[in-house]
Amino acid sequence: MKKCMICGRPLDGDPLFQLHHAPASAQNLPDADTVEDDSGTDLDLRQCAACGLIQFDCEPVPYFRDVIRGGGFSETMQNLRRSQYRHLIETYHLEHKKVIEIGCGEGEFVLPLTCFPVQAFGIEHSETLVRKAVNRGLNVWKAFAETPQTVIKNAPFDAFLMFNFLEHQPRPNDMLRCIYNNLSEGGIGLVTVPSFDYVCEKNAFYELMRDHLAYYTEATFRFLMEYNGFEVLEHEIVNGDTLSAVVRKRGKTSMKGFQDNLTALKKCLSDFAEKKAREGKKIAVWGASHQAFAILSVTGFGAHVSYIIDSAAFKQNHFAPASHIPIVAPEHYFAEPADAIVIVAPGYAAEIAKAAKERFGSRIETYSLLGDKLFVI
Repeated sequence: MKKCMICGRPLDGDPLFQLHHAPASAQNLPDADTVEDDSGTDLDLRQCAACGLIQFDCEPVPYFRDVIRGGGFSETMQNLRRSQYRHLIETYHLEHKKVIEIGCGEGEFVLPLTCFPVQAFGIEHSETLVRKAVNRGLNVWKAFAETPQTVIKNAPFDAFLMFNFLEHQPRPNDMLRCIYNNLSEGGIGLVTVPSFDYVCEKNAFYELMRDHLAYYTEATFRFLMEYNGFEVLEHEIVNGDTLSAVVRKRGKTSMKGFQDNLTALKKCLSDFAEKKAREGKKIAVWGASHQAFAILSVTGFGAHVSYIIDSAAFKQNHFAPASHIPIVAPEHYFAEPADAIVIVAPGYAAEIAKAAKERFGSRIETYSLLGDKLFVI
């Protein structure tokens, strides 16, 4: 059984739509010598129940790695690309940066890119098309974004371009992860695909072809990009029927604040424990919460705490994980008095401090731990 080309879920159930006797490809047209051997094919259009992608469940055409364009040099397309490039470069500050087109054909869209203050590159799988691009003086070479491990010459790039190429790919995840791995941090992309929203609006069954394996709506295109490490910054419809989007390589979430907080809290609790030790005072903690367990073990503060008080009976007579501090009922205080109680119970600190002073006497010191600081209550 075929699986979804994005998320891998089996494409089970009946097809959404079937084309009978459809053209087997949109290129390599039969001539007088081969037309008698040409025949149509049946195509099943399916939708993934998980991610929603509309797709054919057939094998790709043999030339899916090659970019074959009929109107790339038309005035309409050249003007559109120049407008898109101007916006992309000015908005995302790509001046003097490295920009590569993935699947550049014979350089139709690399050519207008050379009019801007960027370093323009392109890769193309077809040797014939590469030669044509090189003959135009363009910095283009034979390559294909085959796997996530594929290294593209001159990488890392600051931005990439890909025009109506992704819908041909049987393994879009591999292609996008290859691009991701060959981009600098925060790298920008300009990607276009035929809009399936437009196809559905017009009920345009004639837009379905074997060459296009995947049919992206705005929603499934966004899912594909996010699934492969990109965030969609902008999207629009161009030429009436094409989804155009600006994407950005998603960076790793910074944990610097976490580390800073941990470092500060370690120092705060260490200083507090040392001060109480010099004063000959015993420390207890109130609140057998997951926050308390983590703080006591990770900061090392647990080594200075005699016990943890908690009113929940099911926690009493157990031990805190990792730090192994005994968890006791509030009455335990009278058998083993503590001089200072650190309350680790977000939202209940004032209530607990009031109850502790009423129960154990007003001279007991109560502190609330908030963030990386201790506050006297």
